Amino acid sequence: MIMNELFIKQFFSEKGQLSNSIDDYRVRQEQVDISVLIDEAITHKKKLIVEAGTGIGKTFAYLVPAFLSGGKIIISTATKNLQDQLFTKDIPMIRDALKVPVTLAMLKGRSNYLCHLRLENAMIEGAFMTKEDVTYLHLVNQHAKHSEDGDRAELDTIPESSSIWPQVTSTKENCLGQDCSFYKECFVMNARKKALTADVTIVNHHLFFADLNMKEEGISELLPKATTVIFDEAHQIPDIASIFFGKNISTGQISEIVQDGYQIYLKHMKDVSDFEPILNDLEKANKDFRLVFPRESNRYPYQKIASFNRFESNYQELSEKLKKIIELLALHKDRDTEIEKYFDRTNEILSSFAAWLGDKDNNSIKWVEVYSQSVQLNNTPLSIADMFAKHINNESTSWIFTSATLAVKTNFDHFKNQLGLMDADSVSKESPFNYAEKALLFVPKTMPEANHENFNFAVVNQIYPFIKASKGRAFILCTTLKSMREIFTLLQDKIETDQLDYPIYLQGDGSRNHLLNKFREHGHAILIGSLSFWEGVDVKGDALSLVVIDKLPFFSPEDPVLAARIDKINQSGKNAFMEYQLPNAVITLKQGAGRLIRDEFDKGVLVICDTRVIDKAYGKRMWQSLPPFARTRDDLEVIQFLEKI
Repeated sequence: MIMNELFIKQFFSEKGQLSNSIDDYRVRQEQVDISVLIDEAITHKKKLIVEAGTGIGKTFAYLVPAFLSGGKIIISTATKNLQDQLFTKDIPMIRDALKVPVTLAMLKGRSNYLCHLRLENAMIEGAFMTKEDVTYLHLVNQHAKHSEDGDRAELDTIPESSSIWPQVTSTKENCLGQDCSFYKECFVMNARKKALTADVTIVNHHLFFADLNMKEEGISELLPKATTVIFDEAHQIPDIASIFFGKNISTGQISEIVQDGYQIYLKHMKDVSDFEPILNDLEKANKDFRLVFPRESNRYPYQKIASFNRFESNYQELSEKLKKIIELLALHKDRDTEIEKYFDRTNEILSSFAAWLGDKDNNSIKWVEVYSQSVQLNNTPLSIADMFAKHINNESTSWIFTSATLAVKTNFDHFKNQLGLMDADSVSKESPFNYAEKALLFVPKTMPEANHENFNFAVVNQIYPFIKASKGRAFILCTTLKSMREIFTLLQDKIETDQLDYPIYLQGDGSRNHLLNKFREHGHAILIGSLSFWEGVDVKGDALSLVVIDKLPFFSPEDPVLAARIDKINQSGKNAFMEYQLPNAVITLKQGAGRLIRDEFDKGVLVICDTRVIDKAYGKRMWQSLPPFARTRDDLEVIQFLEKI
């Protein structure tokens, strides 16, 4: 431990090994301190929570002690961008600087890898596809013949949203496993074999918890061998883990049953005349069930959807059509392993579908999420603390949780309570950047109430002089899609009237990376987004000088999961607003504010248009959790600050 501490301090020193790998290297004491604490946690098999402000370099801070430990390491991230950065840049750099022979693997979820069997089936069914899908299918087929990894990301000419992907990738339910004729060449199995033998395996949170909960080969196989598990972007774990510790069934899964049924029919059961009509009936019942719900996307508690016209009758109709297919398949499942697996899978879906309606667990909430083409029935636990704590209660493994946003001020109780980590050590280190000199926090003196019908109009009037002073170069972060679109329309009218060359990019008009690239390239653009742009977005330099947050990010209490959790907390005699809603809002606000200053040379203004951050007693906890900005309520001071950047 002492030897490691001395080595870490030397490694990060002004003339240490890392300085040879980075131009203009500067020692960051916060980085050294965190790295030493992580080394101690790894050595003594502890749980450690680390909040590291922007610019500390937390990735290098955990990689160095992890590599020095010499064990099996799993690193889990929330975003693909960080996964790729770790795999292609950060880990190779630290590995070379340390001169340690660390082997590396990146493991993705099944749907990221091509499936030889499903590709073969899709080629048989090609006549039933759209012209576009047929074109994409031939591209996939050629790629599968030559690809070493079968990673669909290598086929970047095919849109991520293309309907071809579900037809040429597998799920746990439709995979034949060792019974598959392509088992030896399976891209998924090959990726897992590499992950098992690698010293360091990079995964994402969705895969980690999906595999952990389903006990599928993958994470469940890796975990017993791991000596260190590191969760980066750990603030997202409570929401992601809640999804996978719960239960859900989607009409999209039933659509896949129909689609795969047609393939089974063409390949193995063309002599069974009843099969195709029964599939057609199931497809119609599935579509009819979606039509029970309103057209627009939304979330509803079970109590509300149970009162919808035709909900119960259509639910039963869909169940009956699934039973009909199962009865038919039972007569023919011995023909082929593929039919048998399809029979088992259809049975599982019917069981899940029936179980959802009958579930009466008081510790979970039944709710429905409606999408444009499908409906997902969910049963989400009100707390995952006990479940998560049980999975990580392993004395032979150290667990590191890190992010730039985990604490309210420096208090980690909210994060600990959510994950059952009350016995974990914790540390918070502020960003080394000089916020008082480089950045300004502005809150207007007067604004309408946040729920007032003219609030968005007031937001645009307030920030328009700032946008002109900054010559565009602005992010506008909104709490709802409705506000985002309204602010876009109002602001666009002003910019067109004044004939300013500040293009406005709106979330949804392209992929996030595409919009960000356009924003950076123009240099004087405005980007308006909702919550997906509040984090994981990194624009350094002159392209961004102004970040506007329309309202404090309190999630709607009408959300069924949030409403149920609020009720449970209040019923226990606690204050749900102070113990749950406010901490969640603080973490999200910190993420949004973190878009402004990304390196030591950045300058800019953060505008929070919601005066509750000053006027309400709880507001103090919010702005005190932000970096130490210089603060003002003077419009002229903001304009002068921006004009100098």
